[in-house]
Amino acid sequence: MKIVVLAGGISPERDVSLCSASLISNALLSKGHEVAFVDVYTGLEDTTDLKSAFATKESGKTYSYKIPETEPDLEALIASHGGRRELIGPGVLDLCRMADAVFIGCHGGMGENGRLQAVLDCIDVPYTGSGYLGCALAMDKHLSKTLLTHFNIPTAEWVLFDPSKDSIDTIREKLGFPCVVKPIGCGSSCGVSIVHDESEWNAAIDYSTKYENVCLVEKMVHGREFSIGVLDGEALPIIEIRPKQGFYDYKNKYQADATEEICPAPLSAEKTKEAQGLAVAVHRALGLGNYSRVDFILSEEDDKFYCLEANNLPGMTPNSLIPQEARAAGIEYEDLCEKLVLSASKKV
Repeated sequence: MKIVVLAGGISPERDVSLCSASLISNALLSKGHEVAFVDVYTGLEDTTDLKSAFATKESGKTYSYKIPETEPDLEALIASHGGRRELIGPGVLDLCRMADAVFIGCHGGMGENGRLQAVLDCIDVPYTGSGYLGCALAMDKHLSKTLLTHFNIPTAEWVLFDPSKDSIDTIREKLGFPCVVKPIGCGSSCGVSIVHDESEWNAAIDYSTKYENVCLVEKMVHGREFSIGVLDGEALPIIEIRPKQGFYDYKNKYQADATEEICPAPLSAEKTKEAQGLAVAVHRALGLGNYSRVDFILSEEDDKFYCLEANNLPGMTPNSLIPQEARAAGIEYEDLCEKLVLSASKKV
């Protein structure tokens, strides 16, 4: 197959995407596919022969990218490309038209909120993951939590907070402290803070609004954190996440040895079945595609699983969770990547 792997973009999760997509590309090359790795934002500015963008196993080409400890400077990236703010770079869509399928290796931004999926639908190109509607629902934390509540899937109490209109009094009255402040539509813990008391409030709001003007503020649920992949409608083995310091933030997610990850998670058979059932229920409620990952907290207060969020394009980095869970189910990384792209189809 000819496969385009899309990565990067103008997203706070750009670096995570470039790392994921590099590994995906290497895996697909090792399986004998023709692969074109391209940054969806920078595009193919210096390439006139698009066919030359496709590499083969025989070419010996490989890709690598190391995630820095801090989030990318997107304004500097845009400035380095003449201030261009178009989300899709030159040649990208023409390259996609040449492929049998597109593996979407983007995270955050248009790669995960449904806009890229809608564009690929418009040009009739098959792609991995969920369709545009499922992506939009999963990426908007307010909408997804509203849907989960409708389906009686437990999720932490929350309020929308607009710093230009709302007062901290709203948080005092409805949620109290500690609470969690996050942007509505970011992943990889970009913009997320745990606010233990009011002295930390302003810094948390400033960090969240660096990415979006409106914040989602959740009541803090104390307990153990778990993540569960869903592959072709079936739950994978559960992984427990134990950061060695702080919480599961951007640095702890992507720097080696920052977090202990245990798979299969040490849970009873009953709790394992319960959590996996909830993961599949979340996947279905949001209308997600051939794979996703759902994150939960097991509350130490009432022993219930609370859904934190669903990830419609889970990371595929060396430290990512879906590859670990798939391996525990007997699916090696290269086979997982090929399985996803072979099942890619036009989504509606």
